[in-house]
Amino acid sequence: MPERWRSRNIWKGGRVLTDVLIAALLLIGCAFLLLAAVGIVRMPDIFTRMSASSKATTLGVGCMLVGLALHFGDSGVTTKVLLLIAFFFLKAPVAAHVLARAAYRMGAPLWKGTFVDELGEYYDREGYRPGNRRKSEPAPPVEPDAIEEPPAAP
Repeated sequence: MPERWRSRNIWKGGRVLTDVLIAALLLIGCAFLLLAAVGIVRMPDIFTRMSASSKATTLGVGCMLVGLALHFGDSGVTTKVLLLIAFFFLKAPVAAHVLARAAYRMGAPLWKGTFVDELGEYYDREGYRPGNRRKSEPAPPVEPDAIEEPPAAP
């Protein structure tokens, strides 16, 4: 039987603590991913669903990737894992924010228990209006002198 197929004695190899840490990180990551899935199903509106899923998924994937880096212990794998973690920690919250803002602009209903609508002063629920002015407020008057006449053609 080849040497690589024989079971290694982990008690003499000194990897017991590392293996326990790897297993704990993978289990914690799986628990966070399961929590994200439960949050998607149980939360009442799209905004709380996105919040639960983006935060829990980011932590779950981060824990699993750190466990992966510890398992392989190679500098190349660790570098790739650190780059993946950095990318994921930057991408997931920004993507959730952009999707939530688009859902708000499209008029997605808020949960009836929502007390504060901070975007309400900037956007109408019927559609997007740039600036701090609501659609119901009148536009500022335009001075007749401020309108320039086009130059006459020669």
